[in-house]
Amino acid sequence: MNILVTGANGQLGNELRLHAKGSVHRFIFTDVSSQPEVETVYLDITDRDAVRLVCDSESVDLIVNCAAYTNVDKAEDDEATADLLNRVAPSNLAEVAAGRGATLIHISTDYVFPGDGCTPLRETDKVGPRSAYGRTKLGGERAVVNSGCNYIILRTAWLYSPFGKNFVKTMGKLTGANDSVKVVVDQVGSPTSAADLADAIMHIVDGGRLGCRGIYHFSDEGAVSWFDFAKAICELKGDVCDVRPCLSGEFPSRVDRPHYSVLDKTLFKDTFGYKIPYWKDSLEKCVERLWK
Repeated sequence: MNILVTGANGQLGNELRLHAKGSVHRFIFTDVSSQPEVETVYLDITDRDAVRLVCDSESVDLIVNCAAYTNVDKAEDDEATADLLNRVAPSNLAEVAAGRGATLIHISTDYVFPGDGCTPLRETDKVGPRSAYGRTKLGGERAVVNSGCNYIILRTAWLYSPFGKNFVKTMGKLTGANDSVKVVVDQVGSPTSAADLADAIMHIVDGGRLGCRGIYHFSDEGAVSWFDFAKAICELKGDVCDVRPCLSGEFPSRVDRPHYSVLDKTLFKDTFGYKIPYWKDSLEKCVERLWK
């Protein structure tokens, strides 16, 4: 099978590179940016004709869309660009996939929900994004669903890895350089190792489950606040830093971030027969890769 990966130089794309080594499938890794020491095909997924040309020339059977505009704060000031990458680009990929009879695996987010509940979110729960980022990502979901292509949408949350910018790397630097740090305790979710998400995607592909069309939730098991997550990072690194809890109000932001966005993964586990790792076990592996 020929598999096209977009956003290949991001967190998930890089983890998929590692998981693809030794695979029986042929991968075409694409991005608009280059990355030293790895082969990446240039592809602007906001250009539908360019997407069609590459997919046709490479006889693509499956597209895994790892590309997105993920800067939540900047999206408030530049929703047009966020919309171009989070809605228009997935629409292009879905249309091309539909025309080829290919499958699209598209990555979405917990930000499509308002985040004001107190129980794990199911796929059927009412959406209601409260940020530009969430609105554009929901627009992308709807474009994919309405395209008529065979799709699997995976909503995830709190993604981290040894690659790119993320909470684990930022917090690791802060706890290593400061005597104390404050982290919000009133936002709760489920951290997700990009390595685990990449493994889950490969499980779907290798397990012949691409026909299981629909929207699914995937994050690591468990629920934790940003404060508890930061404290775990500090402890696993062995830093001597006082991680202190605080409320979101101490860090004013234009973005209304979800206060509770724990994802219910029951449908994913039942459909694909996949055992999802516990968040702290996966965090420990990432910390070892970064700092041990």
